[in-house]
Amino acid sequence: MAELRSKDEHTAAIRRDRRVAVVVNTRSRRGRRHYFEVIEQIHNLGFEPLAELSVYNPKRLRELLDTALATEPDLLIVGGGDGTLSSAVRHVAHRDVALGVLPLGTTNNFARSLGLPLDLAGAIKVFETGKVADIDLGLADDRPFANLASFGVSVEVAGKVKPWLKRILGRPAYPLTALTILPGHRPFRAYITVEGQRHELLTHQLNIANGRFHGGWQVAKDISIDNGMLVAYQLGSGKKLRLLGETLIRATTGRWRSLAGGPFVIGREMLLETDPPMAADVDGEVRLRTPIRLRVVPNGVRVMVPAEFEDR
Repeated sequence: MAELRSKDEHTAAIRRDRRVAVVVNTRSRRGRRHYFEVIEQIHNLGFEPLAELSVYNPKRLRELLDTALATEPDLLIVGGGDGTLSSAVRHVAHRDVALGVLPLGTTNNFARSLGLPLDLAGAIKVFETGKVADIDLGLADDRPFANLASFGVSVEVAGKVKPWLKRILGRPAYPLTALTILPGHRPFRAYITVEGQRHELLTHQLNIANGRFHGGWQVAKDISIDNGMLVAYQLGSGKKLRLLGETLIRATTGRWRSLAGGPFVIGREMLLETDPPMAADVDGEVRLRTPIRLRVVPNGVRVMVPAEFEDR
C-alpha cells in the first residue's frame, strides 16, 4: 500500500489542484433529478472533473467507481443513498484519496454522521471549504461497512418497502413499512460477546452501528463514526406491543423513547450469534448470516467533511 499524505497536505492538494472525479447514482431517490445540477455546481466552484459518470444500472456501480479512481483524483465525489456510499467507502478504504459525499438518498445516514449539510449546495460547498478527515471503517467478517449492520425486522423491511412510498414519504417509509411486518414477526435471541463478556437479549430488532444515525434519526448523542468503537443496541424487547409502540414513536417523532434491554453494548470487536441463525443487512446489502464477527478499523477511510468536524 502506498504511503498516505498527511491530512493537511491532502486538503491543500484538493484546494490547489482541484483533481476530482464525480460518480452519481441516477437511480437514487434524488440522483436522476439533480445530476446536471450537481455537475454545474461543481464546475461553478472551479473544479474540472477528470471524470463525470452517471450510474443508471446499479450493477455497474463498482465498475464505474473503478473507472473514476483510475483517473487518480485527490477527491472522489459520489452522489447517492447509503448503499451507494457504502460501496464507495469500500473502494477508497486505505487509499490516498478522499471521499466527497453528496446526500441523494432517502435517509442519508452516512452524510448525517459526517455532519454534512443535506442540501446539495451546502454539501458541494464542503468540497471547497472543508477538510480531509479519517473515520472508522466497520468490518462484518471481511465485508467493510460504513454505517450499520442490522438483524431482524429491518432486513424484511428493506426488501419490502415500496419505492413509491420512499419517494413520497422519505424517511418515514421504513418505520411505517415495519408496522405492517411486525404483527407476524417472531423475536430472536442474540448473544453478543465483547472482551470475553457475553450479553444475551431477546428482541425483534438488533443494530450494530459504526455511524451515528439510523433511519435518518440520531441513535444517541455520544455515538461517533470516529471513536474506534461499535455500538450494539436493540429496538424493543421480545414483546410486540413494546416494539410496535417504539416503532410508532419513531415514525411520528423521529426519536428514541428508550433502548429496551439496558445500556448499549460497546466495543472494538464483537462476536454476534443468534438463535435462530439470521441474515444480516450490512449497509443495505443482505449477504451474510450469523454468526458474524464485527470489528472496527480506526481511521480506515478518508472523507471530506466540514471544517468544524471533530477529527479524532
